[in-house]
Amino acid sequence: MGRNQKRTIAIARGEYKPKKGEPKVWFESVQSMAQILSSENQELLRIIKEQEPASLKELELASGRKRSNLSRTLNTMSRYGIVDLVKQKRTVKPIVKATDFNVEFGLSTAVR
Repeated sequence: MGRNQKRTIAIARGEYKPKKGEPKVWFESVQSMAQILSSENQELLRIIKEQEPASLKELELASGRKRSNLSRTLNTMSRYGIVDLVKQKRTVKPIVKATDFNVEFGLSTAVR
């Protein structure tokens, strides 16, 4: 796990508060960001936000995605602070925490 991913996880856990203007989520690469925020996953976030499913089973029905796929995807999003997974008795309720994303990136001076 890279330094930036550890920082993002610390922010999601409330262990680190970013300074004003400092990014809250930091992806290791453009590829990892594109994978996590793919069109399919953006649609998943919309479904969670609009339909407020009470469990992964409800989300499975609403999204048409298998529970194992949802669980893996949501756990990754949770590590980045994009969703919360609230445990309630025998279920897990997904809650969207981030709905707007601004992307900044630049070329490293080491790249020639």
